[in-house]
Amino acid sequence: MPAEVRHTKGERTRERIRSAALRSFRENGYDATTIRGLADELGMSVGATNYHFASKNHLIQELYLDVQERHWAAAQPLLADATELIERLRIVFETGLDQLEPYHAHAGEFLSAAVSPRSPINPLSAESAEAFAIVEGLFAEAIDGAAPTRLTDDVRERMPDALVLAHLLLALFWVYDTSEGRQRTRLLLDRSLRLLSAVLPLARLPLVRGAVAEVLALVGSVRA
Repeated sequence: MPAEVRHTKGERTRERIRSAALRSFRENGYDATTIRGLADELGMSVGATNYHFASKNHLIQELYLDVQERHWAAAQPLLADATELIERLRIVFETGLDQLEPYHAHAGEFLSAAVSPRSPINPLSAESAEAFAIVEGLFAEAIDGAAPTRLTDDVRERMPDALVLAHLLLALFWVYDTSEGRQRTRLLLDRSLRLLSAVLPLARLPLVRGAVAEVLALVGSVRA
């Protein structure tokens, strides 16, 4: 069999496993999704499944990427029609929450598996860097594409990293939110953005600018 055909067949097999895993994570949760279960569903051996994904944690990284790629796709057309900074940030936060919603029923399982600092599926881990970078890029785009805000260069540079961490904290609140449509999470976001809108202009003041930059640098050091 030609190498390119073998390669294409391998890609198709990998995508079948990936798609089945994402569906299982969404419908059955983290705990009930297993490599053996996926292999049985697809009529494959466990060894063949492990050839493409060495562990369930590797499939979780595929889930992170899928969620964030959908997040990027959902945010882009809305950002194109918005110019005000706070509104652009709201778009990134809200479309991010929208992509998480199908997983809410089993969110506690994912949190339990990811909460350890040593976990390879911790959102701040090196293994999760690719998905993290997508969200960070979205926040950077939201800031850079906004109407002039007179943000200093150091604040502008450090804000995306801090905003991604804020997004993770909002997602943590969302996990525990049992209100209909996660309205409490949406209300928390709204109030936080109002506060940011009131505080952000202060970052232009010479007496405050240095302190704001230092706080943002400190927040960014969480991932150092």
